[in-house]
Amino acid sequence: MRDFFRTLTGRTVLVTAATAVVAVIVTALVAVPFAIRSVNTQIRAELVDKTVLAVELLTDERPAARARIAERLRAEDVEIYLIRNGRVDRAGLPPRVVRQVIAGETVDLRAQVGGRRSFVAGRPLPGVSSGVVLTRKEATGTAMRVLSGVWIALLAGLSGGILAGALLARFVAGPIRLAAAAAGRLSAGDRSVRIARHGPAEAVRLADSFNELATALQTSEGRERDFLLSVSHELRTPLATIRGYAEALADRVITDGDVAPAGSTMLAEAQRLDRLISDLLVLSRLEAADLPLDVTEVDLAELVREAGRAWEARCAADGPALSVEAPDDPVTVHTDPGRIRQVLDGLCENALRVVPAGAPLVLAVRAGEESGILQVRDGGPGFTDDDLAVAFERGELNRRYRGVRKVGSGLGLALAARLVTRLGGRISAAHAPEGGAMFTVELPYRTRTSA
Repeated sequence: MRDFFRTLTGRTVLVTAATAVVAVIVTALVAVPFAIRSVNTQIRAELVDKTVLAVELLTDERPAARARIAERLRAEDVEIYLIRNGRVDRAGLPPRVVRQVIAGETVDLRAQVGGRRSFVAGRPLPGVSSGVVLTRKEATGTAMRVLSGVWIALLAGLSGGILAGALLARFVAGPIRLAAAAAGRLSAGDRSVRIARHGPAEAVRLADSFNELATALQTSEGRERDFLLSVSHELRTPLATIRGYAEALADRVITDGDVAPAGSTMLAEAQRLDRLISDLLVLSRLEAADLPLDVTEVDLAELVREAGRAWEARCAADGPALSVEAPDDPVTVHTDPGRIRQVLDGLCENALRVVPAGAPLVLAVRAGEESGILQVRDGGPGFTDDDLAVAFERGELNRRYRGVRKVGSGLGLALAARLVTRLGGRISAAHAPEGGAMFTVELPYRTRTSA
């Protein structure tokens, strides 16, 4: 039973039953005074009416008629007091009532008569200092009669509350139970589970949210699977090269004159592996928000010129035509120069992979209204409009163009986007005037923005 009241059904039944009980009790508390007041008002009105009848009968000269009326009134618990010549026929009547009747006034009030609370109604009679007064005690036992009927209403309310609570709990808890069962299947690996949209608006919203979550999880896992496949391919290629050269060296297939070239190839492939692993590590730390940053004042124009000098060696005669567009005046922002250089190098690495020899590769910087702007533009194959929408999603372009053109691991653009976002900037992809892709990085001026 204790476990039952821990459930939504048990608590709903308990709340509705308690509400019904409280409603019955409150109704009884309101009804008892109202019932007592209604009964007493009726008694008082009847007593006033009887005084008129009593006056008419007491003026009748027939003793038998007077006796019969008096007997009838006593049978209705009405006491009769006669006032003759200013004197009451028996004790118990309040003096002020006697005075009012003697003065010729009609009396209608409550007073203590014979030690009990009573209604008093009196009228003067023809003659000097004469009158008749009727009294009847206030109603008693009305409250008990009303309260005795409360138990029946209380039992009926309790039964109705339990029934209503059970129905309400079934209506409310049903969608929750369905969602819990679906969540269990989802956690067990069934990504196709969905919840039907029916019931109240809240249940429909719950179903929509769950279905959106399941769809997003299914999509995310699909992308994760594709990403892992692409990364495993990227890891396997340099490993296969290193392994082949290592086996050749172990089997003495490579002669002395070929050892140095083989070593250079193995070193290049090892460095490629190191870059890939470093990118994975940085990306994971960015997603965990624990990547350390060294923010300082940076001249973006000088940073781009340094990057251009570093990439000149790699853009040799058989590479793209590298050019740098930087103003003479500094473009100063507060950022991490090492991370921004990492972003530029990653964008250049992507361009170098696909831009044909002699095609333009431009590193540009300029001062915007509210931010310093870096651009990497190229004359390569570029992207479609659909590609631009997913350019910074991890592994998405790798999945689209694997086998079509030379692609990387799919980490570079995702890493660049997260680095720029972590530094408070913004990165976007578009079509370049040179015919290929254009990546724009905007880094806000902290001092200008504050001003």
